[in-house]
Amino acid sequence: MPKVVFVSPDGKNKQEYDAPAGDSILTIAHANNIDMEGACEGSMACSTCHVIVDEAYFSKLPEPTIEEEDMLDLTEGLRLTSRLGCQIVLTDELDGLTVKLPKGITNMLGL
Repeated sequence: MPKVVFVSPDGKNKQEYDAPAGDSILTIAHANNIDMEGACEGSMACSTCHVIVDEAYFSKLPEPTIEEEDMLDLTEGLRLTSRLGCQIVLTDELDGLTVKLPKGITNMLGL
């Protein structure tokens, strides 16, 4: 099983989990009680699952869709390696994927 590493917003804490290939970062976060909101439950109608992908893995991800880029434009703390956790699907090639949680989120759904 591939591993995924979640880094706290301050960068001080790292939590590593084995997760099944095919699960999204949002699903993995929720299964492991990681503080990631995901207000729209992965339907890409918000940006509350925003993560900052480690540069070593960013180029291994498929290109974001236009819809994902539009949602990312609404995020607080946008970075060059920002993605939505609901759109990152873990694969064996992404073993060790490291994502940092942002300091804040913007919930446009008001949920």
